[in-house]
Amino acid sequence: MNTLRKFCLGLAVTLLACTPALADPALWVVKSSTATVYLFGTVHVLPRDAPWHYPALDRALAASGTLYVEEDDDSPATMQPLILEYGVDPSHRLSSELDGADRARLESAAESAGLPGGEAGLESLKPWLAALTLAVAPIVKAGYDPHSGADKVLQREFKAEGKPIDAFETAEEQIRFFAGLPQPQQIDLLRSTLDDFDKGPALIAALVKNWQAGDVDAIAQVVNADMHDKYPELYEILLVNRNRDWAKRIQELLQQHGTIFVAVGAGHLAGPDSVQVQLAKLGIATERVH
Repeated sequence: MNTLRKFCLGLAVTLLACTPALADPALWVVKSSTATVYLFGTVHVLPRDAPWHYPALDRALAASGTLYVEEDDDSPATMQPLILEYGVDPSHRLSSELDGADRARLESAAESAGLPGGEAGLESLKPWLAALTLAVAPIVKAGYDPHSGADKVLQREFKAEGKPIDAFETAEEQIRFFAGLPQPQQIDLLRSTLDDFDKGPALIAALVKNWQAGDVDAIAQVVNADMHDKYPELYEILLVNRNRDWAKRIQELLQQHGTIFVAVGAGHLAGPDSVQVQLAKLGIATERVH
């Protein structure tokens, strides 16, 4: 899953307590004459001890010599200077970019999220960073730790075994990706965050339940459908273009030797514009193995 969803997907404890303890996230495989690539969708923030390992997945992980994730380094030491460079603009007020209705929604969301200074604390941020700030604040407020996400767990497991870890994008590439969005798309990103702000916990609970059950169609509906329908240009930039690029990278991996495990956000492996669909356009077939 991309950076937007990494920040946006928080979890609601009370809702998740009611979901069944399943362990069947979907797993695909792509093969060439020399290489095998597993594709696994992740949720970037999970409750501690949430079940998601199962025997077929563990066999794929054991066979894999390299792990590929979305981003190479999202540590605070790396991200903070990039955010300051690309996301802060004191010379422009964020509210001046919004109409009255969106300004009211922004103020309400900032207050609800408990941001220091409320809406005023967002004024110097560019729209893309304001969107991500509003998305992550409820997660932090609820006490969730990004280190619990499936991708982080996999990175720790591969590191412990001395296996190399690579990424499709660098931290700076991801930040510049958002910062480089045209202003109308940055505003759409902020509006999309505000659209989902109040219903976020229910959407997250549904996502985790569907992910644990391996229900890919339901994941596509929860993660991608709203943006596809309301903000098609943003959907094309954030999801389709990146899935297309990642499919080309996987095509290159298939020219290597050995077994590689690719773990990206579950939304990238679901729906009509998924990585698997982009691979099919390159003449590469994927097989779901779980």
